[in-house]
Formats: sequence, structure tokens, C-alpha cells
Amino acid sequence: MTLAARLAPRLPSRWVGAGAALLYPRFEPELRRLADFCPRGGTAVDVGGWYGPWSRRMARRADRVVTVEPVPHLARQLAAGAPANVTVVQAAATDRTGEATLWLPPGGRGDRGVSSLVRREVHGTALAVRCVPLDDLLDGLRLADVGLIKVDVDGSELAVLRGAERTLRRDRPALFIELEVRIQPLGPVLSLLNGHGYDGWVLPRATWVPLSSFDLTGHQYRRGHVAEHGLLRRSLAPHRRYVNSVLFLPSGHRPRPAIAPSCLRALPTAW
Repeated sequence: MTLAARLAPRLPSRWVGAGAALLYPRFEPELRRLADFCPRGGTAVDVGGWYGPWSRRMARRADRVVTVEPVPHLARQLAAGAPANVTVVQAAATDRTGEATLWLPPGGRGDRGVSSLVRREVHGTALAVRCVPLDDLLDGLRLADVGLIKVDVDGSELAVLRGAERTLRRDRPALFIELEVRIQPLGPVLSLLNGHGYDGWVLPRATWVPLSSFDLTGHQYRRGHVAEHGLLRRSLAPHRRYVNSVLFLPSGHRPRPAIAPSCLRALPTAW
């Protein structure tokens, strides 16, 4: 267990949330570049909220944020400290309605951020949780105009996307998805999104590059040891980059630096 995971249960939730918000943009630099792909207004969705670093940043740009977090105590902490425009739903996003088994590390509570509906060797504790498709959840909340869906679910990404296909067809949101070959093959997710007309982008350094020109599988095999480092260690050594998330945009669009709204019509191919 990492140092951050050991400390988190012993600290006030507001401290942990503030610490995650402070450190996470160094741990995951794409969060610092949120304006490149998250439009202002509308709805943003954070699937796998954890302590809320993405939800809090999304709340600065979107009118409404829906955060889906299945671990009970994390969902409660998020709901207690989230900005007013964030709705926290204690559930697992998937492609069906009902109940599912959430797997956590042995004796863990979900603080490490590796909880999943797909059991791996790191898991040993089972927890029954409610599951719901994003399409049904957003319809129930009467929310549309979805501009961004972020997905960090450690293995059940395909089910999340299948449960959001109406939203993908209707709103064509940007998708920021954690994908790791040590957890599952990349092919099924890439194939599904290719069928929906999406192209991938990654941020290995300071510039976004097309996924088609970046060997993500080879990079992750070469840098896999970095993935074992905790939040604190990776945040303090950001040069040890391990790319494990992909930004997907509708074909013909690309990430862009933040610009004034009055300039948007001059860049029809930017997202």
C-alpha cells in the first residue's frame, strides 16, 4: 500500500480532497490541460470520482458535473465537500441496471483508487454496489449537452462506454479514458470508439500527439515500473512520465489551448 493510501483514512476528508486537488495535476498533467478539451457550459461526467480532483476542476468549466463513485465512504466525502454544481451518485457506471460486485484490495476501503468491477490479483475484498448505465442516469437527471466524460474504472471501461452510447451519438462529448495494458487489452475500447467516429490523443510531454503515432502499448511495457509508484512519489517526480490515459475526440477535431469564446468560430476543427 502506498503512503497516500495509508494516510488518507486517518485525515479529515476535506484535507484529503484538498491534497488530491493540489497534487493530482502533477500526477496526471492532462488535468492541468483541461481547457484543451473540456468546453465551457453544459454537463461534464466524472466516472470514478475517487477524492474528486477531476470533479472539482470540471466544476470550474461545466454548468453541471455528475460524479459517479461506487465506494460508499468516498461518495459520501465527495458529496459533503463538492462544489454546488456537482451531483454525486453512489453507484458503478456500467451497461446494465441492477447490482454488481465491486472488488477492492484485501482489507481496503477504496482509498488506493484501484477498485474495479473486474477482479485482479490486487483485489481481495468484495462489496455489492448499485450499477447504472450513464445513458439512464443522465436521462433520469434530465441532463444533456454533455461535453466531457472522464472514465477511470480500472478495467470496466468497455461496459461504461456501452452504457453511454446514446449520449455519444447525441452529444459527441470528449472522452478522457484511463487505459492500461497491464489491466486489459486496448483493442476492444479502441474498436468501439473507432466505430463511433472517435480518434485518440495522448500527452506524453508538452504537446498532444495522435494516438495513431504513439506506441502506447510499448510505452506502458517500458515504463510499467512507474505505475507501481504512488501518488506522492509520481507527483514529486513528474519527469518519470507514465502515459495511461487517452483523450478521444470526434474525428476531425483536436485538442486546443484555452482561447477566448469569441475566437471559437474561427477554429472549427479544434475541440
